[in-house]
Amino acid sequence: MFDLLLRRARLVDDTVTDIAISAGKIAALGDISGPAVKSIDLHGEHYVSAGWIDSHVHCYPNSPIYHDQPDSVGIATGVTTVIDAGSTGADDIDDFYTLTRQATTEVYALLNISRVGLIAQNELANLNNIDASAVRDAVQRHPDFIVGLKARMSSSVVGDNGITPLERAKAIQKENGDLPLMVHIGNNPPNLDEIADLLTSGDIITHCYNGKPNRILTPGGELRASVARALRRGVRLDVGHGSASFSFTVAKRAIALGILPQTISSDIYCRNRIDGPVRSLANVMSKFLAIGLSLPQVIACVTDHAAEGLRLKQKGRLAVGYDADLTIFDLKRQPVLFTDAEHESLQAEQLITPLAAIRAGHGYMTEQGSAEHAFDL
Repeated sequence: MFDLLLRRARLVDDTVTDIAISAGKIAALGDISGPAVKSIDLHGEHYVSAGWIDSHVHCYPNSPIYHDQPDSVGIATGVTTVIDAGSTGADDIDDFYTLTRQATTEVYALLNISRVGLIAQNELANLNNIDASAVRDAVQRHPDFIVGLKARMSSSVVGDNGITPLERAKAIQKENGDLPLMVHIGNNPPNLDEIADLLTSGDIITHCYNGKPNRILTPGGELRASVARALRRGVRLDVGHGSASFSFTVAKRAIALGILPQTISSDIYCRNRIDGPVRSLANVMSKFLAIGLSLPQVIACVTDHAAEGLRLKQKGRLAVGYDADLTIFDLKRQPVLFTDAEHESLQAEQLITPLAAIRAGHGYMTEQGSAEHAFDL
C-alpha cells in the first residue's frame, strides 16, 4: 500500500509515468498497479519533476538587511528545498537553525565566513570578523544543516581588504572538509581575475551573469580568460538573479558562447519577491526559457545539478529511494514581459507555473494551483 500515487505524470522529456511514494521516499516509477492511500490522476497534462532546489536565497527572518520566511520563498512557490546563502554567520547560525525547524520547506545554509553574517553590507571589511575557529565550531554543531560556505567578494563588502577575505575563505574551506564555497562577484576591487584564479573544483561563482564592469565577459563580449581557466578546473556557475545581479544581455551573450549555468537560483528575499524583478524561482527559470534554454535544461539546473553542487545526495532526482520531494507545474503559453536587474525588458510567450509541491511525501498546493483547482492534494 503506497501513501501516494501520482498517475500519468508528464516528465520534462514528455514521457508519461506513474510515481509512487511511501514513507517520504520515492517507492516506484513506471506503470504502477498497486493500491495507495491516495491516488491523483494528472492525465498527462501536468509536468512533474524532482522538487525544485533554489541554491541561493535569503530567508533568515531576523536578518536586518535581506530577510524573508523560508516557506514564502519555498513551498508556497513550488520550491521544496532552499539554501540560504550567507545571511548568517557563526554568531547567529544557531538561531537560524532553530527557526528553520518550524518550516515545511527543507532549509540548508551556506555559512557566511564573517561570524556576524549579513548584519551590514560590509561584513568582510573587518578581518577580525573572519574567525576560523568560530566557523569550525558552527560546522561541527550543524553538520547536516551547513552545506557550504559563502564569501561576498565585492568592494562594498570587503572595503580595503581586497582579495584577502577569499584567501582566508579558501583556508577555512580546507579545514572543514572542502565544503562547497559560493563566491559572490560584483563591483571591484577585487578584480574578478584575482577571484577566479583562487577558485578550485566545486567552488561556485554566483551572480555569474551580472551586468557590472567586473563581469565574466570582456568589453569585447568574450569570456574572460581567468573565468575560462576556472571553468576548466571545475568551478561552477550559479545565476543568483537578485535585485542587481542579472543582465539579459550578458546572459544571452554567454549562453551563445556555450557558457551555461550549472544552477539557476533566485537570490530572493522579501523585497525583490514582492516588488520584483525576481518574484519567484519559477519566474527566473522562465526567463531562461525565454533566453533559449530548453525546459529539460532549465529543470536540471534546479534539480540534479543543484543537488550535485551542494552534495544533497537524496535530492534532485526522480529515482527510487530518493526523497519524495516533487514539484508539479504547467508550462503556460501566454504573453509575459520580463525585467532583469538592469531594468531591461524581454518579451516572452511561456511561463513556468508551479501548481503544487510534495515535500517528504506530503502535498502542498501553491496559490496558483489552488486557484485553478487542477487537482486535490
